[in-house]
Amino acid sequence: MDESKRDSQPATTGDAPAPTALVADRRAARERIGSGQRALAETKETRVANLTGAMRRARLANAERSGVLADLRDAEIARLEILRDHLDPVLAQAPKDCDLFDVGVSHGDRPRLFIDHVGFVEMGRDRRTYRFLQDTRHGRITIGESENVATVVDAITEYIAHRLIEREKALAFDFAGQGGARAFAGEAAKKKRIAASSASLPALPRPGGLGEKLYRAILFLAQGAGAAAFFFLLWLLAADLLGRDWVR
Repeated sequence: MDESKRDSQPATTGDAPAPTALVADRRAARERIGSGQRALAETKETRVANLTGAMRRARLANAERSGVLADLRDAEIARLEILRDHLDPVLAQAPKDCDLFDVGVSHGDRPRLFIDHVGFVEMGRDRRTYRFLQDTRHGRITIGESENVATVVDAITEYIAHRLIEREKALAFDFAGQGGARAFAGEAAKKKRIAASSASLPALPRPGGLGEKLYRAILFLAQGAGAAAFFFLLWLLAADLLGRDWVR
């Protein structure tokens, strides 16, 4: 077979591909890679756009939620201040020297009406129920819950009364423990002894009265008489001595 016929026959399996086919394959591969990169870029831009929009929506929702929470917190503070106003007549009856109770509303994420350093009132989840709580060494306990202000005021009044009784017991224990009771009893006994001894003595004349003047006059005369008697005895002794010398 001549060379012209050999060139015109198609290539069999296992022969090297033609240059045009290689170029076409490479071009198709480049187009697929380019289309994939463009798709990946579009997907990333879409995700970024979606995340930006989601964050914007989240900020708006958070702002609206913050406004709602602020309104709810203001409502809680208003209810707690109403309760504090109802407690003013009760606190006015407490002893003036008692510093156990410092009633006031704390403004914060969870407003509270503090009765003392361990007892306070806060609003429930429904923002309408008053919850009277106390911190103890065994944990926080709930004294009472109610939507009625009068009921909560009664509970706080009982709490204040018990706290005052505990204060009186503590003061009495401190006084007795430091020997104050014994010292007080000894001082009382001493005063009684002084009063009894004063009652047994004769009553002295009242200063500036007639009795005092008479007493002073009698005392002056007695002193004068004593002095005169002394000098008279001295004169008699001297005369006796002089008489003896004269006789000799």
